[in-house]
Amino acid sequence: MILIADGGSTKCDWILLDAAGKIILKTRTLGLNPAVFKENILLERILENKDLEDCKNNVTKVFFYGAGCGTETPRLILQEIFKSFFANADVTVKEDTYAALYATTTSPGIVCILGTGSNSSFFDGNTVENVVPSLGYILMDEASGNYFGKKLIRDYYYKKMPEDLRVKFSNDFNLDPDTIKLNVYKKENPNAYLASFAEFIFRNERNEYFNYVIQKGIKDFFKNKIRVFDNHKTVPVHFVGSIAYFSSDIIHKIAKKHDVTIGSIVRRPIDGLIEYHRNKLK
Repeated sequence: MILIADGGSTKCDWILLDAAGKIILKTRTLGLNPAVFKENILLERILENKDLEDCKNNVTKVFFYGAGCGTETPRLILQEIFKSFFANADVTVKEDTYAALYATTTSPGIVCILGTGSNSSFFDGNTVENVVPSLGYILMDEASGNYFGKKLIRDYYYKKMPEDLRVKFSNDFNLDPDTIKLNVYKKENPNAYLASFAEFIFRNERNEYFNYVIQKGIKDFFKNKIRVFDNHKTVPVHFVGSIAYFSSDIIHKIAKKHDVTIGSIVRRPIDGLIEYHRNKLK
């Protein structure tokens, strides 16, 4: 049996396929970002899932695509954890860029992720190239959930957010300074915590302020993560992730200004991963 996983910092979706490509199991764990969580936390999150515990001895191959797996050290940490848990399986761990790639295209193009975090890569039809390595949620991650979350919190405290939205924002979230600092500087997974505030933008009616915030983030992403590719005007640009999905109108608008052709915009890459691995079975 083949186990496929699409993992971020917030959550991880798992799909178990039999030899014919039929879905046997769908399950979910908390996020498994090895660049954010310590080894004991990663293992605990796997052990907590009864579905994985029940099927682990029958799994022959594991394909994990996840945030934080773009450099060797965290990737190897996660790979060893999986090898110890899925004792009978060959384990492959790749960064989440590959999940985005397999979910959107088999042809050359730029593939972007806009979820809790953000990233971009160029796929030439065979290999993936990162022009700008991702330095994570503190230094980069333009137009990601945590980028927008930080923007909302700052605007609230600097009183740059419209007053009616400030009232609603304070009713929807605990904005006590000590609570925010505790979650950002002391607790685990601060990027997912910050990203949770971004929901405020997308569950409320779009207005001038929200449009400004989204446009600023998407413009920064185009400048720093798309236009850095010399061929950004000659190949399609694909997106995956909830932020991209709910901002698709603005993405198309900004792309047009820069003569960029938008390809696919996919909310969840897991469905594309299923089809990719089914085709590999044939």
